[in-house]
Amino acid sequence: MTFKELDLIQPILKAVEDKNYTEPTPIQAKAIPLILDRNDVLGSAQTGTGKTAAFSMPIIQFIHNRKVSQNKTFISALIVTPTRELAIQIDEDIRDYGKYTNVKHTVIYGGVKQAKQVAQIKQGVDVLVATPGRLLDLISQRIISLKQVDFFVLDEADRMLDMGFIHDIKKLLTLLPHKRQSLFFSATMPPNIIKLSEQILDHPKRVEVSPVSSTAEMIQQYLYYTNKEDKKDLLYHILENQDMKQVLLFSRTKHGADKIVRNLKKKNISSAAIHGDKAQTQRQKALNDFKNGEIRVLVATDIAARGIDIDKLKYVINYDIPNESESYVHRIGRSGRAGEEGTAISICEPEENVYVKDIEQLIKKRIEVVRDNPYPQTNKPMNKLEKKEFEKDKQRRKNEFFANKKKKEGSKGKRGNSSSSKRRY
Repeated sequence: MTFKELDLIQPILKAVEDKNYTEPTPIQAKAIPLILDRNDVLGSAQTGTGKTAAFSMPIIQFIHNRKVSQNKTFISALIVTPTRELAIQIDEDIRDYGKYTNVKHTVIYGGVKQAKQVAQIKQGVDVLVATPGRLLDLISQRIISLKQVDFFVLDEADRMLDMGFIHDIKKLLTLLPHKRQSLFFSATMPPNIIKLSEQILDHPKRVEVSPVSSTAEMIQQYLYYTNKEDKKDLLYHILENQDMKQVLLFSRTKHGADKIVRNLKKKNISSAAIHGDKAQTQRQKALNDFKNGEIRVLVATDIAARGIDIDKLKYVINYDIPNESESYVHRIGRSGRAGEEGTAISICEPEENVYVKDIEQLIKKRIEVVRDNPYPQTNKPMNKLEKKEFEKDKQRRKNEFFANKKKKEGSKGKRGNSSSSKRRY
């Protein structure tokens, strides 16, 4: 099948040709005709399958055709997604697919001042890509109206719920026109997602491709078993491979990501972290520097990594094995995109051994264990009592850390007040 066979208009076909796309992906081949026929669609597709094009191309086509006969600009399509990075990526894709059309678009998200975003909205927008918080904020300020929305897209719905946006989504539903076309995409379809889709969609057509248990055939997967205290040194050993010029590395926590970056910099390995505690400008700079080859290792948490779409990214490292098997598939799917080769390397400490078994059960294959390992796993996983004592000690150390931090900040405040008093008098 070709894109021309999908009944797409010439301006979109020209944009597709510019991107050197030869044939649609399975999600595009299945979803685009259904959306063009004005059906609500429930799509199950993991990141990297081309679903942004699947929903954005038909939307661009409808708006372009409408504006040819009735050249009015208003928010006709609303695309809601959980993270800033993903919102920016979707907006960039719409720019690429719609560059030969008359469709105006913009993206809004929190973490930055709203003035520039408001100015763009006031200039007129046909397609609005948004994160929930900033969208509801601008609606409450009466800067945005959803009264004329024809298309509503909820993307990465499972992450939306994971991040606690369920109340925001329900509030949005009360503000949208009852008569609209709704498109709902999620990588996974647990019961709470199905329930939410029933509130959003009207007699939807179901589209399901690349189930989450499948991992790209082009991705080579390797596993190192090691001890917790040796993880850092094992990572340095892996990065001695100079062919690994661009590496996306996953950490379970934000604090862990920052710590990994500090350690890498001590070894003169250029790196940066990207997670929810970073300002949007910091996150965007880190991502751009990574794409441009100015930093070698980008350390990310799962949520922050949604929307990271890097052409020809070859290496992904799981510094921490995810406790959700499906997250493993999403992570390694960042490499080996668009038919390119990819390599996924996982570093497993004893407490994570059980996660590896769950992952292998999901993907229905054994991950190749690296035997040439200078830091082999010699410790055993903790039993229940040891784990309880470990968590207790961990909490104690955490409380001590924050107590000392608070004490230091208090003493600094007192010194500051004292010196300012002296200056006043």
